[in-house]
Amino acid sequence: MKRVAERFQEKNFDLVVVGGGMSGLCAALEAARNGVNVALVHARPVLGGNASSEVRVHISGADHSLEKADYAESGILYELMLENKARNDNFSYSTWDLILFEAAKKQENLTVYYNTVMYDCETDEDKITAIFCVQETTEMRYRFTAPLFVDATGNGTLGYYAGAEFRQGSESKAQTGELDAPETENNERMGNTIFFRARNMGHPVKFTPPYFAKKFTEEDLRHRMHCATHKVDYSGCLDPAKNEQTGGVSSRGIEYGHFWIELMGDTDDIITDYENIRDDLVASLYGVWDHVKNGGDHGAENYALEWVGMLPGTRESRRLVGDYLLDETDILNNRIFDDAVCYGGWSVDLHTAHGLLDLHRHPSGDCRFFDGVYTIPYRSYYSKNINNLFMAGRNISATKLGMCSTRIIGCCAIGGQTVGAAAALCKKYNCAPRELMPHISELQQLILKDDGFLPGYKNEDINDLARQATFTATSCKNGCEPQNVVDGISRRLGDDTHAWVSDGIGKNGEILTMAFDSPMAVRELRLTFDSNFKYPIRVTMAPNRQKQQRPGVPEELVKDYTLLFKNGEDIVRTIDVRDNHQRHNVHRFEATVCDKVELQITATNGGKEITVFEVRAY
Repeated sequence: MKRVAERFQEKNFDLVVVGGGMSGLCAALEAARNGVNVALVHARPVLGGNASSEVRVHISGADHSLEKADYAESGILYELMLENKARNDNFSYSTWDLILFEAAKKQENLTVYYNTVMYDCETDEDKITAIFCVQETTEMRYRFTAPLFVDATGNGTLGYYAGAEFRQGSESKAQTGELDAPETENNERMGNTIFFRARNMGHPVKFTPPYFAKKFTEEDLRHRMHCATHKVDYSGCLDPAKNEQTGGVSSRGIEYGHFWIELMGDTDDIITDYENIRDDLVASLYGVWDHVKNGGDHGAENYALEWVGMLPGTRESRRLVGDYLLDETDILNNRIFDDAVCYGGWSVDLHTAHGLLDLHRHPSGDCRFFDGVYTIPYRSYYSKNINNLFMAGRNISATKLGMCSTRIIGCCAIGGQTVGAAAALCKKYNCAPRELMPHISELQQLILKDDGFLPGYKNEDINDLARQATFTATSCKNGCEPQNVVDGISRRLGDDTHAWVSDGIGKNGEILTMAFDSPMAVRELRLTFDSNFKYPIRVTMAPNRQKQQRPGVPEELVKDYTLLFKNGEDIVRTIDVRDNHQRHNVHRFEATVCDKVELQITATNGGKEITVFEVRAY
């Protein structure tokens, strides 16, 4: 028994987040930045989940592959991607892993437990009191306690262990009234996928398939792009014109693994069938590659497999039920909720349930496209029957069709940041998630303050001193006046810049001045610059997506600037910043009494004008 005791520890935190994918990581970072003592428990050795080097799904979101560029996700997710863009122009997933590892490691109030699997939980009536975990690398067993928990496992595992209400499969049209719901409910699920990366070696490369590889013919794959010039039959797609493959011709080629190597398994539970699905996916992937290499001319003679994922990425399993189930009708109607705390814009992207086995159908042929974006209510981010449980990621409270849009990684990540902010306010008010509803406006304002975006909402923070100030500048474009930096919206939306834009850049740079009617004690400044959402910055294996990107950090970003704090004619504080590559910059310092702050910008990262979306002062 002594040996067992040596391998057991009890840990107490303000918040325990289970799952270190993008949603769990963003939840943990946001909560920690707002003073919450957080444990992030993650079963894998690297952070990022489906977006990590283990799976390599690139991060898509509300911009819907640039069709709605104004609505790209900002906040912590965008901060991480900008940091990666500054240091990783070669799309290395190992470097991306490092960026996430470093962000977590340097964050105060955050402790990450890698390779740590939650295997059970302890409850008291409708509350989780503790979770039990084992860290496989150290043989250490843990009991984590906290007043609040976040299920960011994807599968809703913590909620399941705790007895949270959940759903699987599809609701019927009679149950939801959704346009595209089936006539009868079913347990069909979107499947799991593994990816590969192939490289042109410049000379012929032989491929010998493993004995277990499945066999595929050209007829089998007629609806699935698998060579550089392969034509795809889009019959059955609701809006084929908006599919990635324009004109019915593959735009991906054969270098980047196919999303349609997808299987849901043979049982009623895609979770318990995971290992069998993995084996079948491996057999299918090598069978597809065997056909590409040896089953005819697919332009693959010189290609070799460089990497094959062995950890399937999951699209769908459990959905934990909250006080509201987001549905397809909300999405298609661009609904703006009173308790909106997140948003999405990805299509209702329903993959064919049997994936690669459903050879007569296009693998993603049931997409419902729509213009604009929708919001997600706070009531979808906490459990209906487990009092202290938040959800973040694809397991939030939504119908099957609602989840088909919210499951996209960008939406999951900003939803995670939302939950982290909510946890911070729950700590502030010593309340359970549902009890935070009277403070929903404060939560919305915190999300906006931390560089989030909520359609239909703007900065109304009563503590923001900049909203009382007058702004002037050395120059500006027509319609892009200095006072725009406090109009409450920190991005372009259509033709409205919501920004101060300089008329070029003068020899000595440009100056934006914030003046108060009387001296103010300022201890924090927040500046939001332009990074041009019309150009993607995500790490990706897809050659066509890589070609959309510009080298280096966005040229529009302000690079060098100085903040001068003045009281009368005296300069009372100076802050110099060089080589900036972030959109959202937060400066904290000892309280400084001033009646004027000058933002002196001397260089961008290549842009010919200066754009500042927002200035906040506290």
